[in-house]
Formats: sequence, C-alpha cells, structure tokens
Amino acid sequence: MDQIGTGSDGVARCSWGNGTPDYVGYHDDEWGRPVDDDERLFEKLSLEGFQSGLSWITILRKRPAFREAFAGFDIQQVALFGEDDVARMLSDASIVRHQGKIRSTINNAQRSLEVIDEFGSLGALIWSFEPDARPPTRDATTAESIALAKDLKRRGFSFVGPTTAYAFMQAMGLVNDHWPGCVVRVAVEEERGSFVRPAASRSVDQ
Repeated sequence: MDQIGTGSDGVARCSWGNGTPDYVGYHDDEWGRPVDDDERLFEKLSLEGFQSGLSWITILRKRPAFREAFAGFDIQQVALFGEDDVARMLSDASIVRHQGKIRSTINNAQRSLEVIDEFGSLGALIWSFEPDARPPTRDATTAESIALAKDLKRRGFSFVGPTTAYAFMQAMGLVNDHWPGCVVRVAVEEERGSFVRPAASRSVDQ
C-alpha cells in the first residue's frame, strides 16, 4: 500500500486516513496530536483494548456510545462500576458486548487510580515511555511499546499487549507516524515540539 494517498477532497494524507469520512476527521484532527489529559488517555487505552480482533472504524463509530456507557471515561466513576454496570453494558447493543473487555476496562480504571496516586497523573507514566524522535514506521510494535505494555501488565492492567500499546502511542502523539507528504505531519510535529510533557508530581522510584 502506498504510504500517502490523495483523498476525494484533493488533500494528500496518510493513505488509511482517506478510507472513510470518519477516518478523514480522525486522521486530520486527532491521530498523532499529543495528549496529556488522563480521561482521554484512559479512553483511548480502553478503546484500543476493545478494538482487539476488530477494525478501528468499528470502534470509532461506536465511540459516542462507549462514552455514554462508560460515564465519559471518567476514571474515578468507572473504577466504581460493579456487576449491575457489567450487566447493563452486556445488554447494550450500541457498544461491543464483550464481558472480558468490559471487566478489563473497569479493572484498568482501578489500576489507573493507583498510577495517579503514585505519579500524580496517568499521563506522567505514559509519557515516560516516549521514544526518541525517529522516522515513521510500519512496525506494529517497538521497543518502547513492548516496555510500556510490560510495565502496565506489571501494574495489573489487562488487554494492553505491545501492539495495542503502540497503536495507543501513535494515536496519543508519543510518536509522529504521519508519513512525509501528509497534510498534517508538519503541524503535528509542531504541536509535539511545543507540548509540555507531563512529569511525575512526586519522587518516584522506577
């Protein structure tokens, strides 16, 4: 597949970004732009887990329903979900009704609160795995995504393998994998250049 394609709007972007109107907006406005907001990071980590075995477009189109089902991915609220919430979501046809992934999201909210207690924010931990600048890659995993997945699993997170971790890192701007010639690559790189990386708010032994 060519790395760059021209969409029906005449704009050159990463080829996958021309796939559907949903992808155009996601590619141009979200993917690769740096994020430090804990709820957005938690949402994306959760949705990447739900994507396992499915296409991202399926999850993207269901994202509004996921947000409603999971209280806007408010970490504190999701961490308190119980069996009634699991049953509610298993009967909700607007999301992916996978019990393991639903329970994983609740578990990961609880583990995220532990990370926030230790580091001051989820972002502080996530961004500590940002790799050095490098050209875009088609690799599904990197040394950094393997390390991030390993660390999250050590902390009790689930559905966070190295491939999921790298897709998460790409989307949240820890790397700029927009290909040269893509309409937003330079803008994304400028955002990354001015982005203030979240730091641990206390001394942490790693």
